[in-house]
Amino acid sequence: MRRLLIANRGEIARRIQRTCRALGVETVAVFSEPDRAAPFVREADLAVALGGATPAESYLRAEAIVDAARRAGADAVHPGYGFLSENAAFAAACRDAGLVFVGPGPDAIAAMGSKLEAKRRMQAAGVPQLPSRALDADAAPASFAALADELGLPLLVKASAGGGGRGMRIVRDVAALPEAVASARREALSAFGDATVYLERYLEGARHVEVQIFGDAHGRVVHLYERECSVQRRHQKIVEEAPSPAVDAALREAICKAAVAAGEAIGYQSAGTVEFLLAPSGEFFFLEVNTRLQVEHPVTEAVTGLDLVRMQLDVARGGRLPAQHDVPPMRGWAIEARLYAEDPQRGFAPSTGTLHRFAIGPARGVRVDAGVEDGSEVSVHYDPMLAKVIAWARTREEAADRLAAALARARLHGPRTNRDLLVRILRHPEWRRGAADTHFLERHDPAALGAPLCDAAGERLHALAAALALQAARRAEAPVLASLPSGWRNVPSQDQLQAFEGESGRLEVRYRFARDGLRARVGGEALAPLRLHAAGADAVDLEVAGVRRRVAVHCAGEHVYVDGDLGSSRLRALPRFAEPEAALAAGSLVAPMPGLVTQVRVAAGDVVAKGDVLVVLEAMKMEQPIRAPHAGRVVEVRAAEGRQVDAGFVLAVLEAAEEEAG
Repeated sequence: MRRLLIANRGEIARRIQRTCRALGVETVAVFSEPDRAAPFVREADLAVALGGATPAESYLRAEAIVDAARRAGADAVHPGYGFLSENAAFAAACRDAGLVFVGPGPDAIAAMGSKLEAKRRMQAAGVPQLPSRALDADAAPASFAALADELGLPLLVKASAGGGGRGMRIVRDVAALPEAVASARREALSAFGDATVYLERYLEGARHVEVQIFGDAHGRVVHLYERECSVQRRHQKIVEEAPSPAVDAALREAICKAAVAAGEAIGYQSAGTVEFLLAPSGEFFFLEVNTRLQVEHPVTEAVTGLDLVRMQLDVARGGRLPAQHDVPPMRGWAIEARLYAEDPQRGFAPSTGTLHRFAIGPARGVRVDAGVEDGSEVSVHYDPMLAKVIAWARTREEAADRLAAALARARLHGPRTNRDLLVRILRHPEWRRGAADTHFLERHDPAALGAPLCDAAGERLHALAAALALQAARRAEAPVLASLPSGWRNVPSQDQLQAFEGESGRLEVRYRFARDGLRARVGGEALAPLRLHAAGADAVDLEVAGVRRRVAVHCAGEHVYVDGDLGSSRLRALPRFAEPEAALAAGSLVAPMPGLVTQVRVAAGDVVAKGDVLVVLEAMKMEQPIRAPHAGRVVEVRAAEGRQVDAGFVLAVLEAAEEEAG
């Protein structure tokens, strides 16, 4: 294996490149138009343009990727995760083109890629599982009620192809089943090119525990222990760890034995993950086999000391795996947090735009696998994950502390992220006890957990620091008397004024440099006693009430970002003389993020009830329904199916019903 094409993007492409560099294997990147300037493209030895912007136009084009490998002189292909990583036809196309596919064979991918076929295979292998039923493509909604009665509520609608939480819906009311099936089919078709879904009994109070397996071409399958992945949003993992706090030695032996049996039943080769639901009783049930490298593989690497990508390459070259008794034992504890560009306070709505700053400082035991850097564009077309942050330590508590601290200190400027949510999860008493299950974010409001770590008092202090930094920047750029404070007068007459828009609303900062030092009021509240030690355009050293703090300040357009021990603040500097803004019509429903309009379900004149879906957007491969906030009549519809809209675009105008308006 001399030259490897990586059929993926972002952080996993960079992760594979890192191992290849260590082994002396050249890498080839493929990229879409939005990714042309991405780090993974620049860091590859060669790069081939695929064109297009959406996954269907780029990273899902199997023929184009195989052709790119041929043109670049690659002799192997690594699919990463997502996209074509679990596509049997793609694996076969690589094989037929004389390329080594770094992953299992097409037959194993086909068998496990279809969740329905996987369940049949695992039942034959004696692996325990929950009852489920397939749904034919032409199944009438009228038949769903009988299936619900047979399986029992609650139910989970699941896509047969792919994973990552896409194409999944929980149903607790039979009446909601037809819409859940239709929505899951649409999302599955968009994400995986396959609209097949099935119904499965939903297990309440369960934990998500998975086992990392590896197989080689010589018939050996081994396990690398378990991972816990119970904290999820929209059925997608956001915090993972190894080992699981819920698994003791006896359970570990049983669940890992079942996972190896699953791999042996299909003659599995390369890295794979067998996922289980762990009931409160200690019983476990088969979920699926992911026939690829998992997003969360770094926690297994951290506790075993193994490089899973290197193991994949070794197996692809025909190498032999060690016997199970030669697999290194787990050492210590590792936890991974997935850092997403999304807003937990707005239902995890994706957030896009320029990432003005991405800085997670080095810390002992902390690893960062990132697909972005300062200046990266977060696109609407792809999964919103920016990076994975992993911490290892001797104990779970120490690893959690390290990871929470690294996230809290990170400087993330631009699109909103789930950073503060992750920090609060890692510090939450229930999670610290090891008691979290898949309902954790149902019991604990993500909007509250995701609120800024910096409280109102901290934001006021940050607003003062931002005002002083802006003043310092203005003086540094002044053509004359740059050493004098902005607005300085020999006889002081009035305060300097700088207004910001922050999380707590409008913040007016009034300050003056008097002969006895700095005086300031923020939001009408005096901050005293004050002592300014230093103020520059990018840092302010300020003492308030005897406590001295140094905060970092970064200006990006109209936004000012302030980071310090109190947390991070995102402030919008308000102009002294604001331009009048165009007023939105009363009842306007706007797009919460950039996206593609996939459905318009209403027309002007329609009467709707509160909660009715009016428009459906697709952003970052996830459906975002726009619902009526109240009952009323649709006055105007501006959205059109197939149209790409920006955040803030008026999709429809809804007039409130008389009883609502009154």
